[in-house]
Amino acid sequence: MRTEDFDFELPERLIAQHPPAKRGASRLLLVGKVLHDSSFTDLPQWLNEHDVLVLNDTRVLKARLFGAKQTGGQIEVMVERVLDEHEVLAQVRASKTPKTGSRFLLSDAIQVLVLGRAGEFFHLRFECDEAVDDVLERYGKLPLPPYITHAAEAEDDERYQTVFAREQGAVAAPTAGLHFDQVMLDTLRAKGVQIAYVTLHVGAGTFKPVRAENVADHVMHSERYTVPQATVDAIKQAKVSGGRVVAVGTTSLRALESAAAGGELVAGSGETRIFITPGYRFKVIDVLLTNFHLPRSTLLMLVCAFGGMAKLLAAYRHAVDQEYRFFSYGDAMLIERNG
Repeated sequence: MRTEDFDFELPERLIAQHPPAKRGASRLLLVGKVLHDSSFTDLPQWLNEHDVLVLNDTRVLKARLFGAKQTGGQIEVMVERVLDEHEVLAQVRASKTPKTGSRFLLSDAIQVLVLGRAGEFFHLRFECDEAVDDVLERYGKLPLPPYITHAAEAEDDERYQTVFAREQGAVAAPTAGLHFDQVMLDTLRAKGVQIAYVTLHVGAGTFKPVRAENVADHVMHSERYTVPQATVDAIKQAKVSGGRVVAVGTTSLRALESAAAGGELVAGSGETRIFITPGYRFKVIDVLLTNFHLPRSTLLMLVCAFGGMAKLLAAYRHAVDQEYRFFSYGDAMLIERNG
């Protein structure tokens, strides 16, 4: 397969720059045997008793920090992963690449030592008494996606987190989960839908388009995930009861499919580089709730694998024609697994 096969034209006006006025006030495109335009508030009518809804409970770090080098040059740090209380892996933007052993100052308060490189990331040590998580909470800014043109505001501090976020560690939100408020979760539980959780800490690589001409040549980024035993048990019970496994977001799907890489879903934690493209045989998921993804992205390839390539590309054309809102703050799709 060629990367250009997953390209599409998207008018800039359809890229949602802000969330809807109320959480969940989004449109919902159903992708099954036919396309059906609906609303997210109608989700309960499309789910059944005994289905299990799997949510990603990762919490987005305030991962973006600004400062200056000893020479006075401006510097921007985007934390990708917290290693321990004082060390991180991060992207660093500066006029000149910082050298190992050099120092710089963030937020006029935090001295940072460059310990070295780890692939595309810098290994940094925050030389302060506070733990990294506390530093980020005090001085950091939410790392909004590159296609959102405004700096993070108070609105984003609330709306770029899910209402069930609890496990700190992501640098991007699991955006399909942003549609849910507590009323929707309670409504689904009252209908008999089970709610279960996984954790996958979304990395900045989720926004990168595939540069390779051939899909098979792309190298996938690594992300940490955890699938609890309670979630494995809930999925097994749903299958026994005739229910479906509904993944909320590609991140929940990737966590579950990674945990089932051996053929059977097992609880545990690990690193995943799973790259799902058309031809992949899904082991766990029956239905996927997801937002609309970037052209030429690994996530568009994943949804094409899940729902059928021709069907999904047709759904995207329909979404553009009907002016659905795209990407993180945009509308959603509910996709039935193909075949």
